[in-house]
Amino acid sequence: MIATTSWIATSILLASPSVADHELLDRDLKDGQALYQEYCASCHGSNLEGQDDWRSPNSDGTLPAPPHDETGHTWHHDNQLLFDYTKLGGSRALAAIGVQDFVSGMPAFDDILSDDEVWNILAFIRSTWPERVQKIQASRNPPHQ
Repeated sequence: MIATTSWIATSILLASPSVADHELLDRDLKDGQALYQEYCASCHGSNLEGQDDWRSPNSDGTLPAPPHDETGHTWHHDNQLLFDYTKLGGSRALAAIGVQDFVSGMPAFDDILSDDEVWNILAFIRSTWPERVQKIQASRNPPHQ
């Protein structure tokens, strides 16, 4: 009985993005898409395809911009890290969680985009992923009370 109850609870959590994914629900996807095209596409690609050889460092040690479609690693991260990475820039966001001396080419948008605009962009990006990938990414977020 305990195993069945545990399985049911886990299934509900994984199947319901609202439990752990509320920051990206009910967002303005049209605004997110427009903002993505304006601020993100020049590096991450107009079709979220990223830059060539995005896993290999450039001569300055930075990594090229990764794809934001399902072929990249964006969906491997929880919402808060994605938000912080966008608002603070890569190096500051990683330093805040204890990753020191990482050279990131991701600039900070804290003086350019509002919090809602960042969430709209992230919601737009997520909306392009297959449902299976969306559910996996949602499961990486801590549950909200």
